[in-house]
Amino acid sequence: MKKRGIAIGAMALLLLFLQSLFLPFSVKAFGPNNDKESKVPNDTSGINVEAKSAILLEPSTGAIIYEKNSHEKFAPASVTKIMTMLLTMEAVDSGKIKLTDKVTVSENAKKMGGSSMLLDTGEVRTVEELLKGIAIASGNDAAVAMAEYLGGSQENFVNMMNKKAQEIGMKDTSFKNCTGLNADGHMTTAYDISLMSRELLKHPKILKFTGTYMETISEGRKTPIALVNHNKLVRFFKGCDGLKTGFTDEAKYCISATACKDNVRMLAIIMGAPTYKVRNRDASMLMNYGFSKFTAKKVVEKDSVVKKVALNKKGDKYFLIKAVDDLSVVIPKGENCNITNRCLYKIDKKDKEIKKGAYIGYAEYYVNGKYAGKIKVYCDRDVKLGGFFQNFKSDLQRIFDNSI
Repeated sequence: MKKRGIAIGAMALLLLFLQSLFLPFSVKAFGPNNDKESKVPNDTSGINVEAKSAILLEPSTGAIIYEKNSHEKFAPASVTKIMTMLLTMEAVDSGKIKLTDKVTVSENAKKMGGSSMLLDTGEVRTVEELLKGIAIASGNDAAVAMAEYLGGSQENFVNMMNKKAQEIGMKDTSFKNCTGLNADGHMTTAYDISLMSRELLKHPKILKFTGTYMETISEGRKTPIALVNHNKLVRFFKGCDGLKTGFTDEAKYCISATACKDNVRMLAIIMGAPTYKVRNRDASMLMNYGFSKFTAKKVVEKDSVVKKVALNKKGDKYFLIKAVDDLSVVIPKGENCNITNRCLYKIDKKDKEIKKGAYIGYAEYYVNGKYAGKIKVYCDRDVKLGGFFQNFKSDLQRIFDNSI
């Protein structure tokens, strides 16, 4: 009786697992927990950051290379707009809105103080133009116009900001507006800024805007709007393409700076620097230090085989899962790293065949168990599934053997 109960329990677990495989494809559901902090052992005694708070990390894995008071709360000034841009890019990439959508500027948006792209009440601008105004000129008017378009009101949008902050683990953050203008209780930390910056970097289209030094918007205007990036590192630090600066009397000089060099990206957060020169110097110093410690390693080439999937128990019938693109992962220099992968593919029970070249999922790559990147994968041939599902149990064992 006891053995029978164990067998029934095992069968129930197997059925639940099989059922989960055919739910709508979700990369996150298959991956390990990547929310834990990972710190790279380094001798940072020679680094002297003058700002009140700072953090340097490798954004693909989240590995922390350097930190100073990274969990201490400070006012973030316009670095706040990273969350404004993040929610906008999520809406764009999910298809909720388009970059070509037209937004009418409200009186409330026009009257915002501080940095501005000089929008007029009733002026109509596209989402893309407003993103440029936010990313390049740090326009408070553009940020409010975008917030009202997405949330219906700035108040509703701020609720969306705080909800997103909680979802991505920003435990020490409270947003009171979408601009970063001084407000009682509007606080965050360098660590939390790194979290939302990493999320924004998952939408690489934004770098087209944050990495632009100068831009002119003239469509529909007698007087063109001239935008100049507040982030001077975009012009003077090689490879810098974002993300956002900030300044108020309360916050002093802040920045979330990112740059890419030889396929290695660094992310440095500076808060509470006494001058913009100190802010830029500290950020540059940290990113240069990061580049000296990490390198990129190609782990898969375009059209190479990622996994062989058997269609029967003998294994003489199969298809190959291949990579759509090249992929490199970032690893510490001089260290032996364990690089592993997991192929996450969806084949629905309703599907009778897979067409050659069809995208069927992703391959995720990990460095020492930490997520480092992913690529789309495709099927290398026309496949009639037939008895595939009858023999799926044996194939499951091979999936387990190759997983993390």
